[in-house]
Amino acid sequence: MTTDSSSLLETFTNPNPDRDYTIQMEIPEFTCLCPKTGQPDFATLKLEYIPDRLCVELKSLKLYVWSYRDTGAFHEAVTNRILNDLVTVTAPRYMKLTAEFNVRGGIWTTVVVEHPQGD
Repeated sequence: MTTDSSSLLETFTNPNPDRDYTIQMEIPEFTCLCPKTGQPDFATLKLEYIPDRLCVELKSLKLYVWSYRDTGAFHEAVTNRILNDLVTVTAPRYMKLTAEFNVRGGIWTTVVVEHPQGD
């Protein structure tokens, strides 16, 4: 069993490309590092998307998420980067990523990014 992180996202062919349907995932164990203090930041990622030709493969997504454990990143930057990476490999009809970060210094942070962006 692999426990190494990986920045490689894999895909598989959408089994129903002629139908719009929504895939929802919740990833409750996301961690990265605060770029100012080096302390860990914890978040729950909520991914929702309507696939076109490709879907993201779950094991590769898990390993991809793990790859951020030792990465310093602002909440806004890391959320946008993850969405960009997922959009690049899957080219979905629609994708939304919500990152709900745990409290830090008395402040809760939630970052929501979409592709394509809403009006």
